[in-house]
Amino acid sequence: MIRIASTIAVTLLVVYAGLCLVLYIFQRSLMYFPQPRADVPGTEVIKLNSGDADLNITTSQRVNSDAVLYFGGNAEDVSLSVADLVAAFPHKAIYALHYRSYGGSSGKPSEKSLVKDGLFLFDEIKNKHANITVIGRSLGSGVAIQVASQRKLARLVLVTPYDSVQNIAANQFPIFPVRMLLQDKFESLEFAKKLSVPTLIIAAENDEVIPLKNTKVLLSSFPREIVQFAVLPRTGHNSISGSPEYIKLLSGI
Repeated sequence: MIRIASTIAVTLLVVYAGLCLVLYIFQRSLMYFPQPRADVPGTEVIKLNSGDADLNITTSQRVNSDAVLYFGGNAEDVSLSVADLVAAFPHKAIYALHYRSYGGSSGKPSEKSLVKDGLFLFDEIKNKHANITVIGRSLGSGVAIQVASQRKLARLVLVTPYDSVQNIAANQFPIFPVRMLLQDKFESLEFAKKLSVPTLIIAAENDEVIPLKNTKVLLSSFPREIVQFAVLPRTGHNSISGSPEYIKLLSGI
């Protein structure tokens, strides 16, 4: 009986270790879901080489000193978000970055590469635009907040942001040692403490991907005097931009 129990225990341990190994190897396939780029009327695509990747950026150009730089979610075609951004910022130039392997950009996505490309694009458009508002949605909120920690922005907007991807993943996979396995942790709350840029955080009341409690943990990390917080009622993680209040909030910054 003891031998049978030991055999079962060893088998379960081996299976568990195997599952941990699979999660470690394929974790980025579970985090990043590259999307093709749609051909959106009224926009154009510019191509830039960041040094180790060819990046596509969907833009809506304006002759103005102000610009908006947008980082999207992990399964988002950012070209489809440009219309909302134009509606909110009709007099500003819009730049939406297609992450590596998204929308025709080359390379493979990772936290390090996304932040590197975000900083690169910011520096590129800074040559043309004196005032840049950076917007990050969902996964992109982690990119935006790291860019904000290293560059001088006019404004920062975070839509459905998390405190850290590590905490979200640990909640989703509670039986696995996620904190040991995860490579791209996106510890946004650590960067929030260092910011001084005026910031707007927009959360969904019924967010089924990033719990509101995690967004509030991030909120508590910001210096209180720089942050504005809004929860849009009856919205979810993917439906928040369909709320009439969404464009109003963006337009009001």
